[in-house]
Amino acid sequence: MFTTPLPLPLPAGEGLQLREWTAADVAALSALFDDPEMDRWTPLRSPFDQAAARAYLAHAVVRRAEGRSLQLAVTTDGRAPLGEVMVSVAEEDGTEVELAYGIGAPYRRRGLASRAVRLLLPQAFHATSVRRAVLRIEPSNEASAAVARTTGFRLSDDPLLLRENNGRTVELATWELRREAWAAG
Repeated sequence: MFTTPLPLPLPAGEGLQLREWTAADVAALSALFDDPEMDRWTPLRSPFDQAAARAYLAHAVVRRAEGRSLQLAVTTDGRAPLGEVMVSVAEEDGTEVELAYGIGAPYRRRGLASRAVRLLLPQAFHATSVRRAVLRIEPSNEASAAVARTTGFRLSDDPLLLRENNGRTVELATWELRREAWAAG
């Protein structure tokens, strides 16, 4: 679903430029993701050292090659990563994709996640089979719920989803953005 290589130019706008992660980003990735909030709200376990960062990037390369996900560094200058935004196949029939994001602690509260999600939505809806994009958010994660609202997602009627997160089972609410709502813009 997510072709290799990405069509050029890579997503840019709203003061951001998304780019692919590289091996040179290992130290920055470790610094961004080795954070108690990342540990709390995402599947990324703290400590997130450079070995974890290398394994994470290797996994991202495999999932990209399989067409399963696209993980991009969020930057303002095309160089220094401030976080990540990703889109993954959520339904095997290609009708649904899931987006996720994580912004490093020093860069939060600047609207980076919202802007990055908006930039990635055209790639998420690139395949005509995709009918909806979803965000899976713990109900108590107010910051992520704010990103969902700001980017046009609405809380769906889907039942809470149970998912393992760092050795604990979490309940996730599904926020959705349907293709027709996105296209209407």
